[in-house]
This record gives sequence, C-alpha cells and structure tokens, in this order.
Amino acid sequence: MTVAMYPGSFDPVHNGHVAIIKVAASLFDELVVAVGHNPAKESGLFTGPERQEMIELALKAVELDGVRVALFTGLVTDAARVQGADCLVKGVRNGSDLDTELLQANMNLQAADGTLHSVLLPGIGPDALISSRYVREIASRGGNVQSVVPEVVLDRLSRKFREQK
Repeated sequence: MTVAMYPGSFDPVHNGHVAIIKVAASLFDELVVAVGHNPAKESGLFTGPERQEMIELALKAVELDGVRVALFTGLVTDAARVQGADCLVKGVRNGSDLDTELLQANMNLQAADGTLHSVLLPGIGPDALISSRYVREIASRGGNVQSVVPEVVLDRLSRKFREQK
C-alpha cells in the first residue's frame, strides 16, 4: 500500500489545494493531508485545528476515499515518517514554484537518507493559480473569493473578518 503525504499550511485551503488532493487521491492508496506551521510565514489567520476542520469539511463535500487530515509541527520528513508516508506530494503552479519545490524535494530526500521522494503535480485549469495569501488579503478587505474557496472556507473567512472588526 502506497501512502503519500501532501504537506502545507493550508491557511486557508482553497480550490487549488482541493484539485491537487483529488488527483493525488486517485494516484495513491492513501493520502495524508498534513497541516503544518511554516515558520517562514506569518503566524496564520486560522489555527492548525481550524485549518484541519475546514479541510475535512471541504473534502467531505467531494467524497474522496483514502484521504485523512493530520496536524504536524517540525520537519516534514519527520511528519512523513510518523504518518507512514512513502512519498511527498506537492502542487506546482508556475516556474517559481517549481524552483522552490525542486530545492525542497532534494533537501527532504537528503534529510530522509534518500528514502522520501517527492511527486510534483502541476496545477491545471481554473483552480491552478490560486494563493492562500491572496485569498486572505482579498477576503480581509471585503472582496469576493467565492469562486476560489470551498463553501466552508468562505463561511469561516466571513466570520473571522466580522469578528476582527
């Protein structure tokens, strides 16, 4: 049985993430969507458990088998070992993503003693060029992000920004 892990901050999850999850779920026996904290990014709009819950609810709406959501802290390679992952899945939107993901793939492979390869999946179609950063920015200013996020995320964004006013 092949287990893949799709790590990310998912703050918040958007339709581009869901598209990658759908493809990965069709390629592997099991997919772990691993919600982590990236210290290179700001602390986040949503907590880890909030992000986990939004992903679970968004995935329930698309009825995927063999997908589970987990939280992690620390190194991706350590989380992959804990989750029993055979490989990592990463989405690639453009050339700069490719450059970054290739570097990360190499470092993760080295850190895992050559045992944790990465599978890069290209974003294709209308959901390919979405960024959580821009979703947060637009939603925080009252803009419409309905076409790029699952319904549960739209609701949570609306609530979050109402609370902050």
